[in-house]
Amino acid sequence: MVTAEEFLEIIKILEDRYSIQLPEHVREDPFKILVGTILSQRTKDEITDKAYEALFRKYPSIQSLANASVREIEKLIKPVGFYRIKARRIKQVSKIILEKYSGVLPKNREELLKLPGVGDKTADIVLSFGYNLPEIAIDTHVETVVKRLGIADEEDKYMEIKRKLEEITPIEKRSILNIIFVSLGKEVCRKPKPRCTICPINRFCKYYQKIHLGRES
Repeated sequence: MVTAEEFLEIIKILEDRYSIQLPEHVREDPFKILVGTILSQRTKDEITDKAYEALFRKYPSIQSLANASVREIEKLIKPVGFYRIKARRIKQVSKIILEKYSGVLPKNREELLKLPGVGDKTADIVLSFGYNLPEIAIDTHVETVVKRLGIADEEDKYMEIKRKLEEITPIEKRSILNIIFVSLGKEVCRKPKPRCTICPINRFCKYYQKIHLGRES
């Protein structure tokens, strides 16, 4: 098991290796981050960013999106996966925020989770990047890295992984954890073919010790 001291060293190594650069769709106000995150589900960042830019160029406000037709939204976001479902959700969410929350996205996890298309990861991205709260968003890259390090168990689900990460992560570092682990996951800690021999944190990794060195930790 990685100790708190070792985990701080892991964070420092990855901070030095990767620039803390957010994708375009999670850089702006909380509502736009919410829409960008809905667009990004099962879609690569480059494709998401293009759809995001096209959508907000034509419909720059919550009001304009709430009044847009689903068909028009579909045309603008068509490159993303499941674009028809996402178009309906974006319009629904826009209307709900406008009518129920007076155009201001809730800063509360429970309220966010009531919105259509919003799950744990989306809520955490909005709270972390939109409201600068110390939440850790767990996506497939984060989950893979954390389980290979041995911080979480293979059977652990979202909230258990999040809890274990929060226990070991200093509060001031939580907001960058998603960014650096996603960067590592894309470049090195791939699923299913990790590039363990070039990994900058392999000496801390339970998976590397077992698979490449034949050690059980």
